[in-house]
Amino acid sequence: METIDLNKINSPEDIRKMDTGKLGTLASELRKTLIEKLSAHGGHCGPNLGMVEAIIALHYVFDTPKDKIVFDVSHQTYPHKMITGRIRAFTDPLHYDDVTGYTNPSESEYDLFSLGHTSSAITLASGLAKARDLTGGKENVVAVIGDGSLSGGVAFEGLDYGATLGTNFIVVVNDNDMSIAENHGGIYDNLRLLRETNGTAADNLFRAFGYEYIYVPYGNDIASLIKAFREVKDSNRPVVVHINTMKGMGLPVAESHKEQFHYTAPFDPATGAPLCGSPAGVDTDTYADLFAKDFLEQIKTNPGLVAITAGTPGVIGFGPDRRQQAGSNFVDVGIAEQQAVAMASGLAKGGASPVVGLASTFLQRAYDQFSQDIALNHQPATFLVFYGSMFGMNDETHLGFFDLGLLSNIPGLLVLTPSCKEEFMSMLRWSENQRKTPVVIRIPGGNVLSNPEITLPEDYSEAGYEIVRSGSRVALIGVGGFLPIVTKAADMLAADGVEATVINPRQVSTLDTATLDTLRGYDVVITAEDGILDGGYGQKVASYFGNDPVKVINLGLPKQFLNRYNAKELQHSCGMTPEQIAATAFDNIKK
Repeated sequence: METIDLNKINSPEDIRKMDTGKLGTLASELRKTLIEKLSAHGGHCGPNLGMVEAIIALHYVFDTPKDKIVFDVSHQTYPHKMITGRIRAFTDPLHYDDVTGYTNPSESEYDLFSLGHTSSAITLASGLAKARDLTGGKENVVAVIGDGSLSGGVAFEGLDYGATLGTNFIVVVNDNDMSIAENHGGIYDNLRLLRETNGTAADNLFRAFGYEYIYVPYGNDIASLIKAFREVKDSNRPVVVHINTMKGMGLPVAESHKEQFHYTAPFDPATGAPLCGSPAGVDTDTYADLFAKDFLEQIKTNPGLVAITAGTPGVIGFGPDRRQQAGSNFVDVGIAEQQAVAMASGLAKGGASPVVGLASTFLQRAYDQFSQDIALNHQPATFLVFYGSMFGMNDETHLGFFDLGLLSNIPGLLVLTPSCKEEFMSMLRWSENQRKTPVVIRIPGGNVLSNPEITLPEDYSEAGYEIVRSGSRVALIGVGGFLPIVTKAADMLAADGVEATVINPRQVSTLDTATLDTLRGYDVVITAEDGILDGGYGQKVASYFGNDPVKVINLGLPKQFLNRYNAKELQHSCGMTPEQIAATAFDNIKK
């Protein structure tokens, strides 16, 4: 069988020179290379394997980069990167990390936006199309959207406006009948109807919006894709091309286990088994597992308890088996964080006990609902924030350390910061059973820590700090996961004859001024938090002591979009290791 040297593909122009008969071979070579990299390196597996043919066809038909393509979710763009000058990052293990997992304009002119979240491609493309029309351009504008992104509210807004442009505006809907897990929502029932009727059903969401519509029943067939894209190229009206692809195409284990292989760590491509297992005898439960297991026990006696996810059930520990066990007490609203948060308000108002689990990086999409529907209306819902940490996801599109400043400054929203699993479970149980206030529990980053000796109050609604260790002259306040870190710093200070006071604030939305007042007369108070300094907890403490002689030093992260950083190196650069914290304290003791 003829092969193609992928390292000679430097731009889409190289594939446009090929006979269409060779494109199938190109797809096979790209897919084989993708599997080799993904199995050795990890990454978004299923989405990219399913989009190989569609991306080849898009670049074959459209004159990129003059023609504009916006990808959503851009975690399905590995094949796009492979044929736009970045092939070495997929063929050479020494260069696997040369590219991000998402579109990134700093890498290539073919990447229009840094885009790692979902649902915004249609809206972004509508802006490109409008700019083209205003400036007299003639290029095609294409939005590619898939993996459940249509359920996001801004996707509907983009569809709504895009239909009114009256000029060239092409939306490619990559329909693989999946989000991260299974799809949820009425829109996907319509997509299923369109698949089952070969695109001929009278009930057609896209036609209802005002788009012309083309259906490609086998979206992994290059010839069919090229035909459809040629039909809409240079069109003078908004049009949707609906393609039915296979998520995980070409890797049997990924085709059979689509949810598991949406994103993977390194794995054996023959069996799908992970290459890096956990050591024998080690407790591998995560905070998500702790929540999910406890939830399944609680609903046996509390039928009003409801767990809600926005398209990411794995984030809160709910795989297929647990979802089945939870039954109607588990709700997946699809990729629609605003729906999840506002729905929780309605559930609480109706007497239920909603618990919404979100990844930190995604909760910002629902800021207005947190402020208006939850806090302003005083609805006693519980929100669990996962990956809110410098020790979580580290791509610039998926950062998890902006949430403390974002949420703790909303009036009436109680933001709790557990430092260990005992504290987390205590806060969770209290919040699920109280009707006083909306509660955010910000899960610590890193591995699950246990502290059986911790003091646990019965009520977390009042600002009451825990004085973990009493000392003088130096106070160390560790927020959440940084409590054990400042405790280690206190141990180091003690070895040098300095007894520091160590404080666990437990929450960051209100100051315990009575406890802080006991620190007046100290030489230095140091706060350490797993979030940005601007608008964070430490600044609240510093402001409180503004007219006091005590020196306050705030340790935290810079307000920056950091990209693919090393967490340990970042911690060190911010002066937040135990050794650095101890040294800072020692240097600021009045001699």
